[in-house]
Amino acid sequence: MNRPTGTQAVPREVLRQVKLIELRTRGLVNTVFSGEYQSVFKGQGMEFAEVREYVPGDEYRTIDWNVSARMGHPYVKKYTEERELTVLFAVDLSGSEQFGTRGRFKAELAAEIAAVIAMAAIKNNDRVGLLLFSDRIELFVPPKKGRRHALRLIRDLLVFEPAGKGTSLSVALDYIGRIQRHRAIVFLISDFLDSGFEAPLKIVSRRHDLVAVTVSDPRERVLPDVGVIELYDAEDDQRVVLDLGDRFVREQFEYLATEEEVRLRRLLRRLSIDQIEIETDRSYVQPLIEFFRARERKLAR
Repeated sequence: MNRPTGTQAVPREVLRQVKLIELRTRGLVNTVFSGEYQSVFKGQGMEFAEVREYVPGDEYRTIDWNVSARMGHPYVKKYTEERELTVLFAVDLSGSEQFGTRGRFKAELAAEIAAVIAMAAIKNNDRVGLLLFSDRIELFVPPKKGRRHALRLIRDLLVFEPAGKGTSLSVALDYIGRIQRHRAIVFLISDFLDSGFEAPLKIVSRRHDLVAVTVSDPRERVLPDVGVIELYDAEDDQRVVLDLGDRFVREQFEYLATEEEVRLRRLLRRLSIDQIEIETDRSYVQPLIEFFRARERKLAR
């Protein structure tokens, strides 16, 4: 689904927010993330060109052992670098993303994370695209180059109002599998409060370079001792009354929430999917730096 939004009037306050995010992310890109991004992703897309005889100084990892055995002396594989990469941001806009107890909602944090990586990609002359989803596909913006396009994506992240409240990672992943034919770097940004998405997650991770960005708030794990409260689920409109003065209730809640986090980490690790864990009460800068540096170490092996 590709709904045009360029002709709609954009409120001045939204334009101001877009500008503020651009200024913040541009500073981070120029000082921190540009080099990190390029060292990890530049040249990740490589196409085989030919084999040639080995010369001193060639990387031993490029030796084609089958050809070398046939010819009786070493040959190396020669690759040409794909000049342009495609980066797709799949961002969860379900009801649970409109939650936050540390000054900003998870959805706002997700928008800024997508913005900073998008700006790094644009600076690297890559194409960036956007998929917004809830329990359905809300909006798809095909990948393109350029600062104006990146700013359009940031605007869509800030102003788009989803029709759905629930979460379906399976719907988003299935759509990516259909719409994105060529290999891409896919940042799946969500709180992952869903189930039954393992199969499509596995399929997409095999075809694309899939990175899971998990966004959470501390109150989703640890509840305060404040007596009896009513909790509201923004996705299914259900309400439940809990006595948070009861220590057992608080401990059980934390145990179940932690179990879900551990289960997700294990699933991603088993499928060899990198995870970036972001929380609303902390800066996202350090987790992103750690992700890029872990990628660099992996590439150096």
